[in-house]
Amino acid sequence: MPPRILIIGTGSIGERHLRCFQNTERCAEVSFCEPIESRRQEIAERYGVEGHASWEAAVAARDIDVAVIAAPAPAHIPLALSLAEREIDLLVEKPLSLSLEGVGDLVETVTRRGVRATVGFVYRSLPALAHLRGEALSGAIGGVVQVQVQAGQHFPFYRPAYREIYYAEPAMGGGLIQDMLPHPLNAVEWIVGPATRVVADAVHAVLPGVAVEDTVNVLTRHGQVLGSFSLNQHQPVNEFVITVHGDRGSLRWRMKDHSWLIASDPGGDWIVRESFEHDRDGFYMLQAHGFLDYLEGKSGNPCPLEDAIATVRSTLAVLESRETSQWVEVS
Repeated sequence: MPPRILIIGTGSIGERHLRCFQNTERCAEVSFCEPIESRRQEIAERYGVEGHASWEAAVAARDIDVAVIAAPAPAHIPLALSLAEREIDLLVEKPLSLSLEGVGDLVETVTRRGVRATVGFVYRSLPALAHLRGEALSGAIGGVVQVQVQAGQHFPFYRPAYREIYYAEPAMGGGLIQDMLPHPLNAVEWIVGPATRVVADAVHAVLPGVAVEDTVNVLTRHGQVLGSFSLNQHQPVNEFVITVHGDRGSLRWRMKDHSWLIASDPGGDWIVRESFEHDRDGFYMLQAHGFLDYLEGKSGNPCPLEDAIATVRSTLAVLESRETSQWVEVS
């Protein structure tokens, strides 16, 4: 039977999840919970769905098969634990958590209750990045030696209220390291495995009205593979590029034109292998379909809890390195 889905939290990402799951036309019902009454009425009217003041009220009112947790990051683990005990399948927005507290309990509960759980690292749903990963794992460029990431965007353009939301408070998941860095970290770890060592430099340089870091450089080790991340949240152009160098060639993924490229001739140039077209909702439509395919047994887990926990560990190591200015082993 098509699942009945509950969206928990209707900030910008929660609302996008609601809209995209509706548009898949593969759900028996999509409802939501939102504690702010005015926002709850606005969303209910806009999408013609039922809203509740709390997830407990939503679960009491109807049978729920799946919960999409888009609440603030500190609430992810407590919510996921409570819902998993009720055998409700889970899609948890990234990051899974801001700490390791409770993550082991969540893995145990999900396993014991037979719950299917994934974490919403949406870039894993993009076909160009998936094709690059497949080529890298196939040995098409030989053994991977180095991965480079360059990414940036003008955060105030995309999130004008950044001063008033979670972003301004590190304890709520604010700042580039906790807000933006997990996406490329998780993508790189998906390709070459978890980070084993990190060193970081970070500064608040541009964004007015906040004190959190908006410019970051990170070096990583993934076993024998070297990684580098150069990120900011103030450049004019929105871009995200991952380059993977092997001992027999290189691969590149570009978010701007959703393409993946290969280079193998010394002194040559990049060759575009495939390009795709996605708008922002398109990312989340692909993620929604991939998650529903997983629930129906048609595909594997898009991002298992273990992968997301590895990214939490790496992020915590980056935060530690920022404070110590030293290399940190990822525990």
